[in-house]
Amino acid sequence: MTNTPFLLVPGLNCTAEVFAQLVPAIWPSGPVTVANHTVGGSIAEIAANILDHAPPRFGLLGFSLGGYIAFEILRQAPARVEKLCLLDTSARPDTPEATEKRRLGIERARGGGFVGVLEEGFLTAVDESNLGRDDLRTMLVRMGTTNGLETFIRQQEAIIARPDSRGDLAGIRSKTLVIVGESDQTTVPAASREMAAAIAGSRLVLIPKAGHLAVREQPELVNAAVAEWARG
Repeated sequence: MTNTPFLLVPGLNCTAEVFAQLVPAIWPSGPVTVANHTVGGSIAEIAANILDHAPPRFGLLGFSLGGYIAFEILRQAPARVEKLCLLDTSARPDTPEATEKRRLGIERARGGGFVGVLEEGFLTAVDESNLGRDDLRTMLVRMGTTNGLETFIRQQEAIIARPDSRGDLAGIRSKTLVIVGESDQTTVPAASREMAAAIAGSRLVLIPKAGHLAVREQPELVNAAVAEWARG
């Protein structure tokens, strides 16, 4: 049992709602804050704004885009991060193919197809066994529209321009947990294995029957792993 404050950073198109089932699992180990990742035009600016409002020291959990931001937080203030959880994310930069897909999505969203882009995103966000889960689909659309079109565009541009964080992995000294859905198509399991292999003493957990949205597809499994990390 610790009194460590915990800072959770959501992913693209996500609000604090994405962590609604995870927060109670962490809470016994310390107070939990969900960061506002909607301020700033680059990963560095978003991270700096989050640090301005964060506790002096904290356990840091980053989901997807939140993981890219977590690496920048570590670059800007490594001594403030007591422990680290990387959830369905990657240290790799954007590929040309991913960037092209993002730019096409931005143009469609600008042209009035924002909700359609969010709806299509669901198809690759979950394991095929969860494609019939309307609760997850409507949650993703609800969170994305809550953040709004301009935030979507800014965050996509920030993701496209994000740095390659693989060179920073060996220098991470925080106790680290890496979690990934076994069928994650967005930040593939190979990227999580790469991170876990490079971060000394880290632990890798693969979540079965889960894709990129493992935190909501298989909450009991994710919650158990994160709760153990938080207690440690």
